[in-house]
Amino acid sequence: MRVILIILGVVFSLVFIPPVYAQSATAASDYAPTRYGAALLVGKAYSPDHFGLVMAQGQVVFDYDRIFWHAAPEPLRFKLEANAGITTDGRHRGLLAVNAMALYYLEHFKRGDWTPYVEAGIGLIYTDFQVAGQGMRFNFNPQAGVGVEYALPGGAAVTTAVRLHHISNGKTHHDNRGINLALLMIGYLF
Repeated sequence: MRVILIILGVVFSLVFIPPVYAQSATAASDYAPTRYGAALLVGKAYSPDHFGLVMAQGQVVFDYDRIFWHAAPEPLRFKLEANAGITTDGRHRGLLAVNAMALYYLEHFKRGDWTPYVEAGIGLIYTDFQVAGQGMRFNFNPQAGVGVEYALPGGAAVTTAVRLHHISNGKTHHDNRGINLALLMIGYLF
């Protein structure tokens, strides 16, 4: 129970407390606007067990330069995510996760209102289920994906992506059987 409260505290602080922005002589108008969003992720674990998963996600996307002290390419963003999910194999087991992602828009391949992107990052995840040999319920969650964003009027956007997730304790426990998942994400940014 204490782990769940810690995760909820981290999620609350990432989503509701304004970040400490990197100090810079750059005017605030030089940054891409901060965007907020929600997404639904659905997918399946493919190793070692096969089970379905559905997650609801809240996200905040920052201009990378606004957060970090070094210069970055213009299309690079920093994304924080909070997830809550459930398995869909009849067990109805839950999970909570927080992630930090680097998101890079592939501006060269932009066509009209469609902008592709790649993203990768790592998170912390708590699952109230385990596979044989997993060792811990609190794990790391490295992930990577590709997606496309469709711009809507007023700065909003619809996003869709395919992601690969890995759940593992990073050898912090002698039992370290990981779980690999493939997920489809559909989201809305405003």
